[in-house]
Amino acid sequence: MSRLKLDTDKMIAEVEDGIGWVVFNNPERRNAVSVEMQQALPVIFEAFQKDDAVRVVVMRGAGDKAFVSGADISQFEERRASPEAVAEYERMGERSTEAMLALDKPLIAMIRGFCMGGGMLTAMRADIRIASEDSQFGIPAAKLGLGYGYSRIRPLVDLVGPANANEILFSGRRFSAEEALRMGLINRVVPVAELESAVRELAKTIGENAPLTVKATKAIIREAMKDKDERDMALCERLVQQCFASEDYAEGRRAFMEKRKPVFKGR
Repeated sequence: MSRLKLDTDKMIAEVEDGIGWVVFNNPERRNAVSVEMQQALPVIFEAFQKDDAVRVVVMRGAGDKAFVSGADISQFEERRASPEAVAEYERMGERSTEAMLALDKPLIAMIRGFCMGGGMLTAMRADIRIASEDSQFGIPAAKLGLGYGYSRIRPLVDLVGPANANEILFSGRRFSAEEALRMGLINRVVPVAELESAVRELAKTIGENAPLTVKATKAIIREAMKDKDERDMALCERLVQQCFASEDYAEGRRAFMEKRKPVFKGR
């Protein structure tokens, strides 16, 4: 296992068996995201994007109480007390979001406990969300007087539909894991004791598949989610052709004919 050197101990980034682990390490505040943590996120995701040893990335919270409970409200008085401060805080959030969205490798959110506010938005940026039975979800902006802009609400509407988004945002209440599953907010609910093993098994399965195919699939799904006029169809076609022209495609054919497990190298 290798660990990335960061300027804060509130985030941990490790690589193990092809999995890049992103750990929100602020358990005394239920992993609420501080400014220092926001600043570390682009560093982590950019490093994992460049590391060919990383096939899949998993986000999780430290401890057993929370994935991420939201932003660290204790810093709001200092960091969000004026329009200028709010703008700078928002820019930091945008940089971390951009780094996550630039990742062309599968991103899994491993959720236990509280997944609230900005934590839920963070989980929504993952491609797959696996949650334990004791997880709780919600966006309490209406209880705090916060404004949620289009860039935050649109992904929620895309994921759960307008009716569920209305209830989540209007009520500001907490939703159980089973409710979140019914809304389509998460992919799967598993017992607490099985959460990590379920995520590791899924990550291992994905990591053993052809990286170029997985990359192309992720990119094409993202294009499919865009408005029709914004879709880059040339990119989709180019990514598919790269798969057919790759060594991995030849390896996949040989492995099938030889009745063995393929060994993909991402080229």
